Amino acid sequence: MIDDNLLGIMKPARYIGGEWNSTVKDFEAAEVRFALGFPDLYEVGMSNLGIRILYGALNAMEGVVCERFFSPAADMEKLIRSGGWSMRSLENGRGLASFDMVGFSLGYELNYPDVLNILDLSGIPLKAAERGIGAPLVIGGGPCAVNPEPMADFFDLFIIGEAEEALPELVSLYREHSRDYKEGRIARAALLEKLASIEGVYVPSLYDVGYSSEGRIISFSPKTPAAPARIKKRFVGDLDSSFFPRDWVVPYIQIVHDRITLEIMRGCPNRCRFCQARQQYYPLRLRSAGKVKELAAELYKNTGYHEISFSGLSISDYPGIEGLASSLMAEFKDKCVGISLPSIKPKNFLGELSKLIAAIRKTGLTFAPEAGTRRMREMIGKDFDEDIFREAVLKAYAAGYQHVKLYFLIGLPRESSDDLEGIKELSVAVSELRRKISGRPAEVHLSVNTLIPKPHTPLQWFPMASLDSMLEKQAYIRRALGGNRRVKTVFHSPKLSLLEGVISRGDRRLGRVIEAVFRSGVRFDNWNEEASWEKWTAAFAGASLETDFYLSGKSTEDILPWDFIEIGVSKESLAQEFNKVVAMGGDE
Repeated sequence: MIDDNLLGIMKPARYIGGEWNSTVKDFEAAEVRFALGFPDLYEVGMSNLGIRILYGALNAMEGVVCERFFSPAADMEKLIRSGGWSMRSLENGRGLASFDMVGFSLGYELNYPDVLNILDLSGIPLKAAERGIGAPLVIGGGPCAVNPEPMADFFDLFIIGEAEEALPELVSLYREHSRDYKEGRIARAALLEKLASIEGVYVPSLYDVGYSSEGRIISFSPKTPAAPARIKKRFVGDLDSSFFPRDWVVPYIQIVHDRITLEIMRGCPNRCRFCQARQQYYPLRLRSAGKVKELAAELYKNTGYHEISFSGLSISDYPGIEGLASSLMAEFKDKCVGISLPSIKPKNFLGELSKLIAAIRKTGLTFAPEAGTRRMREMIGKDFDEDIFREAVLKAYAAGYQHVKLYFLIGLPRESSDDLEGIKELSVAVSELRRKISGRPAEVHLSVNTLIPKPHTPLQWFPMASLDSMLEKQAYIRRALGGNRRVKTVFHSPKLSLLEGVISRGDRRLGRVIEAVFRSGVRFDNWNEEASWEKWTAAFAGASLETDFYLSGKSTEDILPWDFIEIGVSKESLAQEFNKVVAMGGDE
């Protein structure tokens, strides 16, 4: 038994299941068996709200069993391979190959080799074209599915957009035809055509892609009338009536977000031109205050957690956030339960919300200026008033806050040394403001990331900064800050940023690269930057593909790999915003 060997494995609780509120149903009696997973460690996957929602929604269906799986750490993978075992689900310990469907939530492009690793460890053929009737349908979804093409070879189908309604529809339609399929009266291809009739379902094998000699897409067309020419993103119309898990699974070990995550809104009212999440979760929808309070009370009762964190892209824009937070704080005060809010806007901090936040904690605050100058913030569409920001920071120090965290982007269109200097000046000014309150500067933490011009954003036609450019900009900021010990800076790895940019903007041909990287042994849990980078570059060379091709600027007339997806914001609208940036000098 594999369980007998877990004492030699780090954090064996990752693999045993049985957590409080987990659901164990009769596997043999189920009509449809669905394995749901996340291609990262348990601690990361169990912090994903989408996994929790889908796990609860599927297990709420009569005759359907849904069981979880996550990427094994290096020691567990070694044990599985050396023992000749296979990946198993947490609930009933069944091999993933014995399920009807195996679903992956794709949240980060560099986890793609881990998807293939899980399939390989499960004895499931990597490529969809190699799977027969005995193999499960492999399904992808999540944020990365807004451009599914780099993984098109490996998935039978994708759900584009929000899945809590679409996935039960898919399972129900599969159940209608499962007997005919399993007994050979319906071919796998015919079954996929039937499933493609569900709005939001994309079956890559039903489409042909044509390329020019330079590698640009010149055609994207359905092979059959059963495949829609365009895929319309699914979204939930009403959050109040949509499924939200009340039996919140409580892990045995600490996870990344070890608390109740309560989604109060979906979508964003802001129009930042660099932000893919706005289009991913468009349109804006709100969960009513009454429903939020109801869920909070029940989730606390079912878990005993002492922290409830509001979730949403811009929760300070939730109408009546002050009243909602105040009400819940009063409700849970005697239970010693804290209500936490993520990054807020400076203008919101100047209102009543500041008093509530101060009552929660007085350690640090997070703001996202994104750029160092007003000119650059206007170019990327960031609503951020520097005067209001400074006033808010001063008020925070007066309230007892000790430090501030700031998020910035570099590699923006038409970025100059003045913009980089602005990052330094704003950061130092934030630190120095505290002298007015306590006579000493504050500690400021900078998180600096490189812009990735993601699909479905107005910046998708711009090139991404080169590796050399990223390194030069990071070095400039380090020099500008000099020996300022109060300003501590963390830069995201330029090589990781570049790879994420290539894959997120990629086409189907990248499947060859991803498979080669998997076979070379790269796992994100065991990332060694230099060694892994060499394997990625070797894989691109082996596939005769250039990273510069994917990172280069595009014409608004080009067919982009993700153009067949109707995201909810038209390509014409995105092009208008792109042209505004160009008019500001963004392409000079």
